Amino acid sequence: LTEEQRKVYKDLKRKALAIINDDTVSYTNKLTEVLKLHQLTCGFYKTDDGEIHKFKTNPKLNEMMSILEETEDKCIIWANYVFNIKMIKQKLEETYGKDSVVSIYGEDSVKVRNAAVENFQQNDRCRFIVGNPTVGGYGLTLTAARYVIYYSNNYNLEVRQQSEDRAHRYGQTAQVTYIDLIANESIDRMILNSLENKIKISAKTLGEQALKWL
Repeated sequence: LTEEQRKVYKDLKRKALAIINDDTVSYTNKLTEVLKLHQLTCGFYKTDDGEIHKFKTNPKLNEMMSILEETEDKCIIWANYVFNIKMIKQKLEETYGKDSVVSIYGEDSVKVRNAAVENFQQNDRCRFIVGNPTVGGYGLTLTAARYVIYYSNNYNLEVRQQSEDRAHRYGQTAQVTYIDLIANESIDRMILNSLENKIKISAKTLGEQALKWL
């Protein structure tokens, strides 16, 4: 995180802890404060008035672009917030051209999503697909990808596993690399730790060996 982000994160965290520990505050309001912390690690956050505050520098976005510079392969980029999906798509269009990227998220119709997937799978000029894993992580075949980047995660293990499987559908023979972008000493790492713990519990229940990410 930048110094600006760290300062705001510290203030938001202090406020979130106070609200979480207040028994008179609703669960929804508590969750909203936690979401602000997560949004901040992604380069923005919504104020109580509903306005979006965007940080001047976004280390996570910069790191993602640095990773993409080192490969010419196709890539899936998963992000939890529509603001980030649109931001990432715009950045990729500016850098690699408008025909280099498609997106899928809740506002898109099934027809639009299917067209985006076909473009990504069949069109050599289309290198990137950016989407929300809750929407695009189920049922789609994205085997053209060689990289899967998680710009952000959520606590839902099924969503994570299903979104990983999009690049490993039937017929995939190539190696796929998965990358998580994490803001250290933040809620990002807490989320990944939670997902890993859920995997361990699931593996223990099924008598399997747990996958370790970190």
